[in-house]
Amino acid sequence: MRIYRTADYQEMSRSAARILAAQIQLKPDCVLGLATGSTPIGTYEELVRQYQAGWLDFSEVKSANLDEYRGLTRDNDQSYYYFMRQNLFRHINIKPENTHIPDGSQSDASAECTRYEHVLTQLGGVDLQILGLGHNGHIGFNEPADAFAQTTHCVDLTRSTIEANQRFFAREEDVPRQAYTMGIGTIMRARKILLLVSGSAKADILYASLRGPVTPQVPASILQFHPDVTVITDEAALSSFLRQ
Repeated sequence: MRIYRTADYQEMSRSAARILAAQIQLKPDCVLGLATGSTPIGTYEELVRQYQAGWLDFSEVKSANLDEYRGLTRDNDQSYYYFMRQNLFRHINIKPENTHIPDGSQSDASAECTRYEHVLTQLGGVDLQILGLGHNGHIGFNEPADAFAQTTHCVDLTRSTIEANQRFFAREEDVPRQAYTMGIGTIMRARKILLLVSGSAKADILYASLRGPVTPQVPASILQFHPDVTVITDEAALSSFLRQ
């Protein structure tokens, strides 16, 4: 595991974009595992800038997103399908048929999770998976649990996750209570993982994830067992390391 300290969110985003750009340039038909939320937005902005400058070509790239809220249609402005289109896909030359996101409008959870896991298999696996880190240690929407989920599944969101996501919705009751997410096993099968963490609010959980015991109660702790993880974090998120 490699940990890179950056000065702030902007530098973290630029550093992450450079790693993604190198992946695309070395393997133009690579499969990128993409994440949503506030953490990767700066990285996506930098990738768009590089594309518009003529430095990157996404025409052969394939993507697979970590998760999607269950119960939201793709035209809902809080769906992750909408997020990806607004923040990345519509600004670059990636082919729509090469982008894959769980379908939150599907009510049959078992069928949708099986379908999405099959999609990932057909893609040949993820070359580089981007991850953020939840305040309770979740990656994707894999919440603290008694065991690590192996494959794509439907998860009940914890109260802390609902509260963290409430800022994106008009009312607390509008926040979905469930989501479809890649399982921990699915994530761990990615050839490379890029974990992005920013801000002092994530300092304690980042330390627990990378230096604490490996436990499903801290889902991100499983990353200690992955052979190729790069962590890019700003100084604020590393503050708990510096106190040890």
